[in-house]
Amino acid sequence: MSDFAQESPGLVLSTVDYIFNWARKSAIWPMTFGLACCAIEMMAAGASRFDLDRFGCGVFRPSPRQSDLIIVAGTVTLKMAPVVRRVYEQMPEPKWVISMGSCSNVGGPFNTYSTLQGVDRVIPVDVYIPGCPPRPEALIYGLMRLQDKIMREHPTRYAFGKGNEYLEPQIQQKTN
Repeated sequence: MSDFAQESPGLVLSTVDYIFNWARKSAIWPMTFGLACCAIEMMAAGASRFDLDRFGCGVFRPSPRQSDLIIVAGTVTLKMAPVVRRVYEQMPEPKWVISMGSCSNVGGPFNTYSTLQGVDRVIPVDVYIPGCPPRPEALIYGLMRLQDKIMREHPTRYAFGKGNEYLEPQIQQKTN
């Protein structure tokens, strides 16, 4: 590859990134993981009054193998934590996580031996939605923030082998 191709900003790749990210953000397939009262608000957000289909996120999937977003809504107990982790691991890449409600975010008012104090202890969370329980509008706002985050990703760096592009110069400097 020529020196110009390696040092140019990559107009074509940035356009490909934009198209991939637009397609990803416009076709998010969420999986329901409702554990408590926040699940009622999540179901209300999927109903006709709030209409998640406007955001490309309307049909909730029953299987993790068909989903790219998991919405953890409610209290996660220590007994349920390995199940949440296993379901997350079964999802195909790229995958995102929304933590919905105070119980899912930080354990809520349940500072007990059986409650996980935040789902981020078992899976990485992309968007936190506060509230007890949060309104459907809050879930829609969190979904829009997730779409903003998706639009900032660079999928072509990984497709063309430049995922560790910023690590290589640091490693070369340390070895010299």
